[in-house]
Amino acid sequence: MSLELIILLAMLATFALGVFVLKVPAGVSLMAAAIVGALVGGEGLPVRHLVEGGFGFLEAILIIASAMIFMKVMDATGALGTINYALIKTLYRWPTLLLIVIVVFVMFPGMLTGLSSACILTTGALVIPGLLAMGMPRLAVGSLIAMAAVFGEVAPPICIPVMIIGGGVDMPYIGFAKPLFLASFPLAIATAVYYRYRYLGTFDITTVLSRLKPPVYDKHGLKLFIPLVVVVGYLIVEQVLPEYVPHLGVPLAFMIGALLGFGTGEKFSFLKVSRSAIRDAMPVMAILVGVGMFLQIMTLTGVRGFLAISALELPQQLKYLTVLIMPFLGSAYASASVIGVPLVFVFIGKNEIVVTAALALMAAMGDLMPPPSLLCAYAGQMVGEKNHFKILRQSILPIVAALVVGLAIVIYAEEIAHLISAVSGSSY
Repeated sequence: MSLELIILLAMLATFALGVFVLKVPAGVSLMAAAIVGALVGGEGLPVRHLVEGGFGFLEAILIIASAMIFMKVMDATGALGTINYALIKTLYRWPTLLLIVIVVFVMFPGMLTGLSSACILTTGALVIPGLLAMGMPRLAVGSLIAMAAVFGEVAPPICIPVMIIGGGVDMPYIGFAKPLFLASFPLAIATAVYYRYRYLGTFDITTVLSRLKPPVYDKHGLKLFIPLVVVVGYLIVEQVLPEYVPHLGVPLAFMIGALLGFGTGEKFSFLKVSRSAIRDAMPVMAILVGVGMFLQIMTLTGVRGFLAISALELPQQLKYLTVLIMPFLGSAYASASVIGVPLVFVFIGKNEIVVTAALALMAAMGDLMPPPSLLCAYAGQMVGEKNHFKILRQSILPIVAALVVGLAIVIYAEEIAHLISAVSGSSY
């Protein structure tokens, strides 16, 4: 047995012990695994490498922190609640379209932050009372919100699992918008249609509206949406016309949007909102610090190269089975870093951008899986269900569908890349 394999097994065992046995947060477990890997590899306690690795995903951490503050500000000003109220009041006559729009609305924070939990804690919390008032069973509501959160985590423009995988294989975060859209939105729409026809019957719109957070549009007018228009508009224009628009950076754009919230809607305490946002985002930011350390030590000890070579030597029949293992690490970010990185090398003959987008979808499913089942736990709290495994059981069919789609995208990555190129006119 090679030294690199021994180091890898020691790191994985430490991570598993921390998460599954000691119930230590995933971020701390990854940090401990990195330290153990360095010790087993004979590197002692390489503080410089641990610190350097901890800052490896600084940009992603800044995006998460600033985007969470922005979303919390939009919630505090009443903008998100007003949008939710308007959507239901306008579209209730077309329940299928309404549910599709609700799912996309729940996905929105994840699209901007890369955080699945942000979807449940902000827009998800807003739509749950309305869905319950429509007569949808609470387990179905929790399941729908959890699935929408996963798809929001995968959808462009911000996808943290892709950033993690890209950081591990030195792949820039460029050109992923269309593959990520393909990996998330069709599944999100299909899930919305499935829940609509299986669980949603007739409902009284007056009762539904009475249970929603009241809109504040009449009080504040169009200025309520200025921060959203500025941030979303800038992110779109900066991508479409980069030669005419200065690149401020995504974190700065979100912070400008958050500051624009003053005077556009309801009054709020910026300090309290920021504290709440950072508190909610802290577990994920800690995971990214741990992932950075984990990858840095893998590189230092030679494990990263060992994985790349071993992955290329895998028998063909085992390659696709490895993809299906990704969700069962119980965390999108752990799955992306531990399994996603070597899998890019496994499928080196396929279009790497499309493959990485599919791997991000597979990894994101890990946020639903036990033992932590974080999204199911969050959704269970929101709908009043203490046993969050009931939410997971309710989600089995959409999860299986997502895994099948993710595997199919990997298998047909080259064909999908050609299709995207033909439709968009851009090269993949």
